[in-house]
Amino acid sequence: MYTRIYFFQFPKTTTDKPIIYRLIKEHDVEVNILRANILPQQEGIMILEIKGTKNNVKEALAYLEGLGVGIERLATRVRRDEERCFQCGACTGICPVGALYIRREDMAVLFDADKCTGCSQCVLICPVRAMEMSLGKEWHEIEKNVALNSSD
Repeated sequence: MYTRIYFFQFPKTTTDKPIIYRLIKEHDVEVNILRANILPQQEGIMILEIKGTKNNVKEALAYLEGLGVGIERLATRVRRDEERCFQCGACTGICPVGALYIRREDMAVLFDADKCTGCSQCVLICPVRAMEMSLGKEWHEIEKNVALNSSD
């Protein structure tokens, strides 16, 4: 089973469409909504874990792109500040998928972004905050717009 986590930006023209239903029914993938902020007639943001055969996941992503949905692997939003990291290895014990691991030859802590699922456990455990997940700006803008519209 092929599993990836993606960050999606939905144009406001798609927020009234049964997109998740179609991903499941027509593209035979499993979806797990990890975070979402989607409102009618507004741009939306969603983090989805998608599982299925590699081909089905690719077809599902192509369907979303055809709707104008912005797609980015969540792993590209997880970064390690190499200057801050002092190679303590705390993150390697908490990483559930082995994206952070110790290379035994030289005891270096390495980060494999392709394995990363964006669980953010490393961000929470890092004593020097060398790990970061950059979702802030998009979520902040969406939440600000929601607050402005609800006060009308």
